[in-house]
Amino acid sequence: MSALAHEDPLRIGKRQFHSRLLTGTGKFKDLTETRLATEAAGSEIVTFAVRRTNFRNEAGQPSLLDILPTERFTLLPNTAGCYDATEAVRTCLLARELLDGHNLVKLEVLGDERTLFPNVIETLKAATQLVAEGFEVMAYTSDDPVVARQLQELGCVAVMPLAAPIGSGLGVQNRFTLMDIVENAKVPIIVDAGVGTASDAALAMELGCDGVLMNSAIAGAKHPVLMARAMRAAVQAGRDAYRAGRIPRRRHASATSPLDGLVG
Repeated sequence: MSALAHEDPLRIGKRQFHSRLLTGTGKFKDLTETRLATEAAGSEIVTFAVRRTNFRNEAGQPSLLDILPTERFTLLPNTAGCYDATEAVRTCLLARELLDGHNLVKLEVLGDERTLFPNVIETLKAATQLVAEGFEVMAYTSDDPVVARQLQELGCVAVMPLAAPIGSGLGVQNRFTLMDIVENAKVPIIVDAGVGTASDAALAMELGCDGVLMNSAIAGAKHPVLMARAMRAAVQAGRDAYRAGRIPRRRHASATSPLDGLVG
């Protein structure tokens, strides 16, 4: 991890992290691959679908907690598969019970099964209820700057706009709306969905996003652990480049060695 990462922590609510790459636990071939990829990514925050995850060694099967212990990782339960606010709130309450009072959650309320686009109306409704219940809400949403602002105003601790549809691998499709969201942000902006390869992750960070969450891009790669390592480097490189400040774009050349003062 870059030394700069320790000088530039990611703050979400009352928590502080050094890694800006958040990863998921789905789609890997087994829990061993999940663990190896998570470690290669350097992730500190790991998200999982509450309704699809084995917690308590059910039927003698390994538990997610066995490979990703809470003393080492911050688990981020998510409401994947929920299509209305009532269902999402109920799922978060279940997660809090399973994780002994854990309040940090990723809110997803989907609009339809084909696109997996967020239902922003139900997302806003669920966020309102969850914040009132004492949850720290990281909200998956569209790349609409107005909705992003509303989620902030409701008290969400992070806003997570999509870069492209979930699992599409299309990369950042509308950099201008993401830039608008970032410029008006008072909480971390974490790109969630659409990243396909390392350059996509680097671009999201260069635009000023505070982090990237991904699952399919790593788990679906031919070599997931190697891709996880690439994503780790890309996220840090993009963040360092954003902080460093790029040169302006010009239509014509600009000499790196000025001619002024040359002998003769």
